Amino acid sequence: MEQLTLTEKSGANYILLELIGTVDSYTSAELQDKVYSYIKTTNVVLDMSQVDTIDSTGMGIIMAGFNDGLESGKKLYLLAPSPAVREAVDDTGFSDTFYIIHSVTEVA
Repeated sequence: MEQLTLTEKSGANYILLELIGTVDSYTSAELQDKVYSYIKTTNVVLDMSQVDTIDSTGMGIIMAGFNDGLESGKKLYLLAPSPAVREAVDDTGFSDTFYIIHSVTEVA
């Protein structure tokens, strides 16, 4: 069975969530809970460098978190997206919309 490991770290003006594995409808409940609660009060950085696959559920969480951040004046960042994540983002047509960064030093 596919799994998603989620590790949480705090930065000066953000919460970093490191994701390892698969982000899909079976594995994403904890990610959804964390993104939706944190984005109301701080910037959220999703380290996507070790994500093997992501489906429409995972992309939906990212899109909703991004929109919630706009409403609350916070940002959701995608850190070093893996090729699978990059392809999924490109397929949505939002690659120019999302905040894609290569280092947490880029968090504004």
